[in-house]
Amino acid sequence: MNTLVVMMSGCLVMVLCMAGLEAKCDLPPSLWCSSGDVAKQCGVYDQCRDTLRRDPNAGPVNLTLYMESLCPDCKNFFASQLYDTWVALGTSVLNLTLVPYGNARETKDGDKWKFECQHGEQECIGNLIETCAIAIIKDINIYFPFINCIESKNGMPEKDAETCAAKNKIDLEPIIQCANGPMGNDLEHQMALKTDALNPPHQYVPWVTVNGVHTEAMEKEAEQSLVTLICDTYKGPTPKKCLQLAEQRRSSRCYTN
Repeated sequence: MNTLVVMMSGCLVMVLCMAGLEAKCDLPPSLWCSSGDVAKQCGVYDQCRDTLRRDPNAGPVNLTLYMESLCPDCKNFFASQLYDTWVALGTSVLNLTLVPYGNARETKDGDKWKFECQHGEQECIGNLIETCAIAIIKDINIYFPFINCIESKNGMPEKDAETCAAKNKIDLEPIIQCANGPMGNDLEHQMALKTDALNPPHQYVPWVTVNGVHTEAMEKEAEQSLVTLICDTYKGPTPKKCLQLAEQRRSSRCYTN
């Protein structure tokens, strides 16, 4: 009987506490961490503490991807991690830079540069098209969906560029002129210089740096869950996607009784 009374008392206390919480907290869960007062009213101040101490003026995480256009692992990284993370977090959280060069080699040939690419001439063409798209379009919100589309195709860059330009309503002509001319040659040389300046030097592609830093642990996390890496690195107010990720982490844990 005593045990039953204790159990009933515990249930009653829980009901009363929940009733009090609902009376004070009439906001949806997505807003519980919007301020310290709201967090206290909703009974989640400890859970929100990290969010509340974040810097509202923090800049985005700088992610640079060193890649080559026909690399199978690069294509997989685009499809499985990069594009969806960029869409989910946006440019205010993720500042993405693409460097299409990878494991290529360059030699001086008169007044221009000659490129030799790991996966052959078609890869060099793809690198040039993507490099020129970045330089000519300038707005990542326009050129990244275009490049992502190319990376999702089967490896004929000029044909794929036509398809993806039509899909994304992009004028392809100046990009192809760039890729076939001295402008593209010089721009690809700049991509080579960026790649060759890596410290430590890259050993493979895709090769990512986060805020200018590369480690094997970071690379592994980027390839397994890029959104987790960016959310854990970002110092600004926690984006909704990161809050959802944190909740998924908590719900997947097995706690002791």
